[in-house]
Amino acid sequence: MENEKSFYPYYLSEILLVVFITLEVQIVLALAFPQTLGRMINFTAPFQPLPEWYFYWLYQLVRYFSGKWIFVGTVLIPLLAFGLLLFLPWIDRGKWGRLKAILVSMSILLAFLILTMITALNT
Repeated sequence: MENEKSFYPYYLSEILLVVFITLEVQIVLALAFPQTLGRMINFTAPFQPLPEWYFYWLYQLVRYFSGKWIFVGTVLIPLLAFGLLLFLPWIDRGKWGRLKAILVSMSILLAFLILTMITALNT
C-alpha cells in the first residue's frame, strides 16, 4: 500500500483544478453568449396592465359590467358561481340529480373557459 495518495495535497489539488476549470469555462461561456433578462419593453407604447391568466375571466367580466354595474360583475356573479359549486351535493338529489350537477359544473367551467379565452385572444 505504498502507492496510496493522501487526500490533502493530491486529491484536493485535483478536485480544485477541476472546479476552477469548470468555473472558468462557465464564465467564458456566460461572457461569450450573454442572455437578456426578461422581455424587451417598448417605452413608446401606452401601458396597459393585464392580470395573470387565472384572473382573465374576472377581467372580462369587468369589461362587460363597467360603471355602476361593476359590483354585479366583480362580486355577485363570482359569488353565484361559487355558491352553485358549493351546493352541488344538494343539487345532486332525485332522479336526474347527477345529470343536473354535471350540467351545472360543466356550465360554470365552460363559462370560465370562454371568458378566459376571449380575454387571452383579445390581448
